[in-house]
Amino acid sequence: MTTVLEAAGLGKRYHRRWGLANCTLSIPSGRVVGLVGPNGAGKTTLLHLAAGLLRPSTGTISVLGDRPGSGAGPLARFGFLAQDSPTYSRLSIGEHLNMGGWLNPGWDAGFADRRIAELGLDPRQRAGTLSGGQRAQLALTLAVAKRPELLLLDEPVASLDPLARREFLQTLMEVVAEQGVGIVLSSHLIADLERICDHLILLAESRVQLCGDIDELLAEHMVLVGPRKDTAAIERTHTVVHATQTARQTTLVIRRGGPVIDPAYQAEEIGLEELVLAYMGAAAPAAYAHLSTVGEEQ
Repeated sequence: MTTVLEAAGLGKRYHRRWGLANCTLSIPSGRVVGLVGPNGAGKTTLLHLAAGLLRPSTGTISVLGDRPGSGAGPLARFGFLAQDSPTYSRLSIGEHLNMGGWLNPGWDAGFADRRIAELGLDPRQRAGTLSGGQRAQLALTLAVAKRPELLLLDEPVASLDPLARREFLQTLMEVVAEQGVGIVLSSHLIADLERICDHLILLAESRVQLCGDIDELLAEHMVLVGPRKDTAAIERTHTVVHATQTARQTTLVIRRGGPVIDPAYQAEEIGLEELVLAYMGAAAPAAYAHLSTVGEEQ
C-alpha cells in the first residue's frame, strides 16, 4: 500500500518546548484524514513540517515520497491552506488566478475559472472585499487548481459560519470525488470530520495518541457501564483508555483485547466524539476545555 505521508520519530522543538515529539505515523493514499487535538497539541506544527515550512528538530518526514522543502517538484504535488485562508487583499480574484497559473506548472485554468463562476464570484472583485467564506473558497480554489495529489488544510473552517462551513466542506468532497485527492484536515469540529473523514490522527501533549481508519478504531473500542468496583479484572484483558466513577457507577472507555465477559458491565458502541474526548482526557484533562463538541463553534 502506498503512503502519502510518513513520519518516524519526528519532533520539532521551540526553544525549551516541544511542539511535536516522537511522532511516528503512516497515512495510506486515498484517505481523507481528520487531524484532531487540543490547542497546542502539535497539529499546525505537523502540517507545517509536512508543507516544508518548518524543519524537523528530530526524526524524518516524507510527503508523497519526497522530503518536504526539497525543491519545486515536490512542492507542485501538494496544496497547503493555512487557517486564515491567506489571500492578497489588494489583488482581484482574477489576478489571484493569473498568479496561480504563473506559479504552478500543472495549473488547471479551466477548473479555476469554472469554480469561481459556480461560486457566483466576480473575477474583478478584490479579495479584501470578500466575506470569510468567500476568501476560504478562493483559497481552496487556488490550492486545488494546481492539481495536487494531496491537500494539507489547517483548520480552514474555524472562523466560518455554519452555512459557509457546509459549502466549503461540500466543495472539498466534490474535489475528492472528482480528482481523488488525498486530504489531511485539521479541525476542532468533530461533527464535520465525522461526515467527511475516513482516517483519524489524534494528537495530545505533542504526541500521537491514535492513528488509523475511523471504522477500525471505533470497532476496537467500546464503552462499559457498570457498578462502581475494582477494574483490575478488566485491565488484565483490555486497555482502559479513560475511566469515570460516581458513587455507584463506573464508566470505562476501553480498547478491546478480546471479548468482554464480565456480566456486571453493559457494553455500548462508541462514537467518534466520545472516542476522541476519552483519549484527550486521558492525556490531559484540560483538553476537554479546548475541543468543540457537536454543533459548537471553536
